[in-house]
Amino acid sequence: MNTVKKILGSLTKILAVLFAITSILVFVIPYLIPISTTDDLLDSSELADTGSRFVDIEGISIHYKQWEGSGSHLILLHGFGASVFSWHRVAQPLTEFGTVTTYDRPAFGLSERLLPADFQDVNPYTRAYQPELLKKLMDDLGIRSAVLIGNSAGGTVAVQMALEYPQYVDALILVDPALLTTGGSPAWLNPIMSLPSINRIGPLIVRAIANRSLSLLDRAYHDTSLISEETIEGYTQPFRVRHWDVAFWEFLKATEDLDLTERLDDLGVPVLVITGDDDRIVPTADSIQVASLIPGAELIVIPACGHVPQEECPEEFMRAAAEFLKNRLSGE
Repeated sequence: MNTVKKILGSLTKILAVLFAITSILVFVIPYLIPISTTDDLLDSSELADTGSRFVDIEGISIHYKQWEGSGSHLILLHGFGASVFSWHRVAQPLTEFGTVTTYDRPAFGLSERLLPADFQDVNPYTRAYQPELLKKLMDDLGIRSAVLIGNSAGGTVAVQMALEYPQYVDALILVDPALLTTGGSPAWLNPIMSLPSINRIGPLIVRAIANRSLSLLDRAYHDTSLISEETIEGYTQPFRVRHWDVAFWEFLKATEDLDLTERLDDLGVPVLVITGDDDRIVPTADSIQVASLIPGAELIVIPACGHVPQEECPEEFMRAAAEFLKNRLSGE
């Protein structure tokens, strides 16, 4: 009996020490870490180019670009860490099938980085808000319905939109869609990330993530020799936008579990799934499985290609997209 008491006493002391250390790490140390200012950052408008446009959606300045075509509309949805730049090699060719619009979701590209104190009725960084934002953008631009082409997390937004507002969606092209592999931080981390002490150093955490952005870009390509200086500039430019780090932290904190796989058979529009055969971010097998879960979905696997076929393999991407669009937009 005495032995058991001694063991329990020792365990209690160990747990007390661990609790004390954890408390210091979580509640004290973050307040001792200096947070450097970022006075060299710019407003989005200062980084815009001649093709940039901005529209106010519920108090948020959304950056978008548009290429005129005739007949149909196509809306291109970028993935995590990307922006309208991700579509620069295929946006103009796609005008063969209609007017092409692409925009930066909040926390990415040149869209305004709204601070928490400026939130109105919604948190613009949540996944649940993304179809609402797209609907309002389409309404504002006078787009009654469109083909949605979504890469990675943009594919998730496309599916959300087709499920929640099917009247706005003519067809879907899901490019390496993040539906089975969603990425982001686990939802159970949200309460910890929202602690005032952790929240204080959040911008430092995302700056560290940004320092690894080029290694993440390497993972997105099958052939890294194709990553040009233009590509690097396109992906790093958003790190020059004022408050980018705070907004990105808010985006990470807003992670939600969206299990859309059980609803994929409810999609009532034509669907094409495109994936590279060497996707190391959303495994190729995941995209193949997604296609199998959507009734009637078509599947194209592009050889020697990674996570962003529209950038790395634009000719192969356009062949796949063009055949699908010609058939579907003609009613076949």
